[in-house]
Amino acid sequence: MPKNKTVFICSECAYETPKWIGRCPSCKAYNTFAEHAAETKQARRQTDGRMHAVTALTDITDTAAEQRMPTGIGEFDRVLNGGFVPGSVTLLGGEPGIGKSTLLLQTAEHLGNSGKTVLYVSGEESASQIKQRAARLAVASGNIFFMAETDVSAVIRAVSDVGCHIAIIDSVQTMQDENLPSGPGSVTQVRECTGRLSRLAKDTGTSVVVVGHVTKDGAIAGPKILEHMVDTVLYFEGDGNMIHRIVRSEKNRFGPANEIGVFEMRENGLFGIPNASEYLLTGRPKNAAGSVVTPSVTGTRPILTEVQALICRTNFGVPRRSATGLDYNRVVMLMAVLEKKAGLGLSDCDGYVNIAGGIKITEPSADAAVVCAVAGSLYNRAVDPYTAVFGEVGLTGEIRAVALAEQRTAEAAKLGFTQCVVPQANLKQLEQIKKHTRGDSPRIYGVSNINELLELTVKT
Repeated sequence: MPKNKTVFICSECAYETPKWIGRCPSCKAYNTFAEHAAETKQARRQTDGRMHAVTALTDITDTAAEQRMPTGIGEFDRVLNGGFVPGSVTLLGGEPGIGKSTLLLQTAEHLGNSGKTVLYVSGEESASQIKQRAARLAVASGNIFFMAETDVSAVIRAVSDVGCHIAIIDSVQTMQDENLPSGPGSVTQVRECTGRLSRLAKDTGTSVVVVGHVTKDGAIAGPKILEHMVDTVLYFEGDGNMIHRIVRSEKNRFGPANEIGVFEMRENGLFGIPNASEYLLTGRPKNAAGSVVTPSVTGTRPILTEVQALICRTNFGVPRRSATGLDYNRVVMLMAVLEKKAGLGLSDCDGYVNIAGGIKITEPSADAAVVCAVAGSLYNRAVDPYTAVFGEVGLTGEIRAVALAEQRTAEAAKLGFTQCVVPQANLKQLEQIKKHTRGDSPRIYGVSNINELLELTVKT
């Protein structure tokens, strides 16, 4: 019998090659090729010959805002910029047991109670398992339908038969197209099933939500092209040992990206935390060396977070550096700037920097807070607990301006902080705030380099 033809497909970008190679010529990743059965001509999708009408851009009516379907969960709606858009495809990824299915089942309950029809498709759990979770979460809407199926063709037929507004697929790695020779979870299957579900959403106006597994690095499993095929990419973040969870939008074609929603995990489900700053600062030690509060902006939302640093003498020849919630290379750079420009002796010290509460900060506005926390821990001097610090630090030790300075200071004022240390360049934007400062508003100080910053916060 003739041997079945195989191809090697890159797990990052889905590039195909007839033989194994060490480095992908498309995405330049190493050791990402895996062998898969080649698609037959019969398995390839045939077009129906239809041609969509050509329309002038000025004649197109944007009704997405009016047609949005709110989830009924405030923090989830914040991440989605108001709710699900009809005909959209949303990808939700996260570690096992973090709460993906719980959140989606609660969302289905709210949507069902608002008159929307929801189809929940599970390829991993049985009907009795879903029923047990629904009972624990008090989910009892009559507009929620369940289906245990892994055949994507059967799922598409069920969506058409039910006529649902929302289809939840848990998970996309369990779906398979029987016309393809490869097994569920393969690059070919994930790509084709997602493509068919996307076409279903666009053709019928059904909003499709697919759950994606993640790798040990925290990225969604499968080809990277999967994230390009969907409209919205959400990541469920958080430590399983902590009670709060964070949903972050990495991509959103219908709203701002990098928006986050903060949830608290309770026995009867997930509940949104509207005042995330106050919640994340709960239990913050006062007058502790190495603790500094900084207002960071994720999407359009300012949140106060605590930057912690611990500096201690090393017992080895090479000092250790560790960063949690911040970019490791940036923390190492900031310590080098402190040693070169401010004269801090850190070459024989271990340095540990952490963002309390499991929050991840990707913007450079937290640089100034990291500098203050590291210096405070080294000198064993505490920064005033009612002082908020933000600003980007350059390689020459300068403090550079950051965006949305007014929103950051306003968030600090709302939580009772009495003073803010900001980049000197941002003072021009904040002059109106300074002129109209009330007794309960923070005093604003501008600094131009790290030496002025340390003199004002740590060395006073």
